Amino acid sequence: MATSLLDPRIKLRHISCFLEVNRQRGVVPASQALGLSQPAVSKSIAELEDLLQTALFDRSGRKLVLTRQGEIFARHAMAAAAAIREGIESMDLNRSSHTVVRLGALPTVEVEVVPRAVERFMHTPFACRVHVESGPSGHMLAMLRDGNLDFIVGRLASPEVMNGLIFEHLYSEQLTFAVRPSHPLASKPTLSYRELEPYPMLLPPANAIIRPIVDSLFIAGGAGRFRYEIETVSNGFARAYALENDAIWTISRSVVAHDLEIGQLVALALDTSASHGPVGITMRSNEQLSVVTSALLDAVREAAAEVAARG
Repeated sequence: MATSLLDPRIKLRHISCFLEVNRQRGVVPASQALGLSQPAVSKSIAELEDLLQTALFDRSGRKLVLTRQGEIFARHAMAAAAAIREGIESMDLNRSSHTVVRLGALPTVEVEVVPRAVERFMHTPFACRVHVESGPSGHMLAMLRDGNLDFIVGRLASPEVMNGLIFEHLYSEQLTFAVRPSHPLASKPTLSYRELEPYPMLLPPANAIIRPIVDSLFIAGGAGRFRYEIETVSNGFARAYALENDAIWTISRSVVAHDLEIGQLVALALDTSASHGPVGITMRSNEQLSVVTSALLDAVREAAAEVAARG
């Protein structure tokens, strides 16, 4: 008798509930996201743990976290969910026109690397529809874990949120403090961080990858309170605001590289050498990538090499 490839007692609802509880770190928010009752989600998790004969979640804290066995199962469950989604898409008779690669672009790369990569990809035999998602790191990491993104390009996230994910380093870059040419500090040959205090600061939000690096620079430089702070992930808004006001825009250098090159913005003479950080590709671990996703990844690698070579 042929052996079943999958225990018939394990249903898709078990996998869906497990992945959502892991993402939400709790049964209640997971039930709301799935549109199910809390008892139904709890029952599915209990059934799955019984079938696997192991505890998948550590319930000792306020939020549910994966056990070691849960981490192992999560990697395979996420890969399986992504494979099912791709399989459903591939059933479309007009597959070539409906295939889509979904990538997340953090602010670090959405101005130079990703546009170059997409343009390069569109001239390959694997060209298809590309969906580019932008936003805070936490939002896109959640989408990646859920299978709603194929990969993310940008700065390396903190180690505690990289469980089940892998990172491919492409290059490193540092932060810059950009202002309009007429800014009172623009022409000063050297600056201390305390001299920034009288001016408005355009900052990444608290949950952004580069925010701890920015805060560390301020602490090390002895900077105290600023005139006022504006938090944003919108490069368009920040650029417009910096050009119209004496605000100081704190951002990864590649984001404003073109502005600096043409003289639209000026980099303040601050020591930002301590802000160097890795930029690369974040993916789900142990996942078999489709041919088109691999082709776009290659285009990202080539575009990143061009940007890094330019300095």
